[in-house]
Amino acid sequence: MCGIVGYIGWREAAPVIVEGLKSLEYRGYDSFGVATGTDSIMVAKRKGRISEQAECVVGCHGTRGIGHTRWATHGLPDDRNAHPHTDCTGQFAIVHNGIIENYAELRRGLESRDHRFTSDTDSEVIVHLIEEAWEGDFAAAVRSVLPLLRGSYAILALCAGSDEVIAARERSPLVIGLGDSEFFACSDATPIVMYTRDILVLEDGDMAVIREGSVAVENGGEVVAREASYVDYDVEAARKGGFAHFMLKEIFEQSDVFQQSFRLAFSHLETSALLRHAHGISVIACGTSYNASLLFRYFVEKECGTPVRVDLASEYRYLSTPEDEVVIAVSQSGETADTLSALKKAAASGCPTIAITNVQGSSITRAADRTIYTGAGPEISVAATKSYMAQVAAFVGLLAGMTCSETSFVECSVGQAIEESLLTDVSEAVSLCVPASTIFYVGRGIFYPVALEGALKMKEISYIHAEGYAAGEIKHGPFALLSEMTPAVAVCLPGDGYHSMLGNLREMKARGTPLIGIGYGDDIDLQDVTDVCIPIPKGDEYAQVAAVTVIMQRIAYYTALALGRDIDKPRNLAKSVTVE
Repeated sequence: MCGIVGYIGWREAAPVIVEGLKSLEYRGYDSFGVATGTDSIMVAKRKGRISEQAECVVGCHGTRGIGHTRWATHGLPDDRNAHPHTDCTGQFAIVHNGIIENYAELRRGLESRDHRFTSDTDSEVIVHLIEEAWEGDFAAAVRSVLPLLRGSYAILALCAGSDEVIAARERSPLVIGLGDSEFFACSDATPIVMYTRDILVLEDGDMAVIREGSVAVENGGEVVAREASYVDYDVEAARKGGFAHFMLKEIFEQSDVFQQSFRLAFSHLETSALLRHAHGISVIACGTSYNASLLFRYFVEKECGTPVRVDLASEYRYLSTPEDEVVIAVSQSGETADTLSALKKAAASGCPTIAITNVQGSSITRAADRTIYTGAGPEISVAATKSYMAQVAAFVGLLAGMTCSETSFVECSVGQAIEESLLTDVSEAVSLCVPASTIFYVGRGIFYPVALEGALKMKEISYIHAEGYAAGEIKHGPFALLSEMTPAVAVCLPGDGYHSMLGNLREMKARGTPLIGIGYGDDIDLQDVTDVCIPIPKGDEYAQVAAVTVIMQRIAYYTALALGRDIDKPRNLAKSVTVE
């Protein structure tokens, strides 16, 4: 959610930090700020977008500094609640991502000792605690404060007159970039890779003291060695490349992404063997990753007969964890707080664990026994498109390994289906969606999860209320909402449930619902019952899923475009949800 950038080295810190924060905009934010330090601390912070107000940091000078993009959790999104926060004396500044669960108790104690707070945030207690602990040693002051904090945090701290930037992590991601006589501390590697590919990933409980010539990491008061890793990251892939929006660019990358992710997952033959012999499989995920995981359930139970349970990670803590299941945790960022908590619960129960993620060195990779990288590359738009396709591809690759299937046909058919669906006209469907108050997405079997994902994309970027349903459930309540202002997007393809689906559509049509059908172009029955029929190429179920997904993504994109929405950065949403 929040983005953090710190710098110490030979450059002016503020411009480096501002550019770094811009590269983290995809995480979502409502305000931003920068603090730089020499003999005094200079702070500039504002509500709103960096690109519109970056000039506010021109007075921040010095070669060390910290910056932050805030996503409001405590306190309104305004200037005074923006980070960095400073203490009563102005000697210290901090930025913080996470939630301090005991902040109210800490704040009451500090206020009773005459500390003056200027914000409503939980984060501000940290800087006042550092002020109170100060006895001339900056690192010692921060070190003494960390055990007082309950909850999650990634913290960067700055002290006037000190040559150090201090970083600390507990259940919130933080990495350090190792440059040429300069260091960077960030929420993820995105702001770092234009300067260096060598990073240290801090672990829970770590505190790093960063000076101009060195980084010292400690945990529990003991110095620890953290091995540097090389980040394989395509900087060019994080640019729009001529597309109007990152989302559209990422939609068009999905053919290559599917094939890349499929091959990466299929190469994990030992992991496929583990799943093949499992008594049961449990998958935990949130949001788009959950929808991709539901597809895996349909695929595996049909092809292998192995029971698969798919749970929302945020609810997993309330459920039992069978010890004889293999648990797969799915997270694009590898930092999703609920998914990490659920994974740790599964591991504590003795379950073998597998992580599926797009980010090397992320927290989920260190919590799981095995990791499968999806290889989707940087996804900048908040709404997931290619990362979803990459997760589906990873699941299909694992399934191919479980069933010892031929793979070349899958890669070819899916890639071709995606390419053709990128060119299909969706304008008539968009014209029905733009004036809608609610849009229903319906499907049966494997197309129920696809309908869920289609509805999620529509609501995320167009702000139109959209819901996905298993078509057989539409009569159990949602029928009461049908009208000429509630179009439905329906997937209807030959196979199990085809005639039942046509029956569902006729019932919806009888109630005035405008119908957008997605099916084969020669399906006369589907054309007769729908107002708009969007054809997809014929193929196996994997190609069908991919084609329908792309069509739904494009309907959502062009609907949002027609409504003038901020497509890459929709309101109130964050790319990486790092708090529970």
